[in-house]
Amino acid sequence: MNPHELFQEEVKSNIKGLGDDQDMQALSRVWIREVARHKWAYNFSWLGRPAIQFPNDAWGLQEIIWKVKPDLIIETGIAHGGSLIFSASMLAMLDLCEAIESGQILDPKNSSRKVIGIDIDIRSHNREAIEAHPMASRITMLEGSSVSEDIVAQVHKLAEGYQSVLVCLDSNHTHDHVLAELNAYAKLVTPGSYCIVYDTLIEDMPADMFPDRPWCPGNSPKTAVMEFLKSNEEFFVDKDIQHKLQITVAVDGFLCRSK
Repeated sequence: MNPHELFQEEVKSNIKGLGDDQDMQALSRVWIREVARHKWAYNFSWLGRPAIQFPNDAWGLQEIIWKVKPDLIIETGIAHGGSLIFSASMLAMLDLCEAIESGQILDPKNSSRKVIGIDIDIRSHNREAIEAHPMASRITMLEGSSVSEDIVAQVHKLAEGYQSVLVCLDSNHTHDHVLAELNAYAKLVTPGSYCIVYDTLIEDMPADMFPDRPWCPGNSPKTAVMEFLKSNEEFFVDKDIQHKLQITVAVDGFLCRSK
């Protein structure tokens, strides 16, 4: 094997070791539980917009985007827009790299790669900030429930013709809502790509962590994922990603479509 192949074999061994280390995974859950009271995820931004994401998960998403090379990313949940800006900037990087490799001149405002963001309430100050951002030309925002017939139909229409589709679900975290999102959007995921379900960690946290929320252990994104997988055998949980990251909100939430 060449040096790169040897390094990749070492990485695989590292990830397997992390996956086998139950104490390390338990420690990660304890750390997440303790840092949650400080609203740690609220403290980070991407290209100027609050992202409300764990940095590890952003890095993991970057790796998935480079591997899959999607031309469309669908996201439920917009908030301040940092995640949309992140996805749009990753697509811009794909375009730039492909232009460099092919020797073409890149027109950053004329790319077919797009991000669709859905939120039941896009606040005016957030919409204005997102629309004023340099990445705005790549972003389409839809306001409404992500599981309403009208919004689902709009997304499916917008997704027509795209060859590689990635989906990220991060809105209402109740079992019924996430399961409805999975049933609505997972079918748009192309083989080899992913449907990422965020905040599955709710299932592994103490119930009293969510006193003012409609979700809790037993009524969470992870329970929805487990229900969805029972009747959608073309998807599997890519556990290598969570083992690699350790600090992640998406334990058992990185769903890869195999066919």
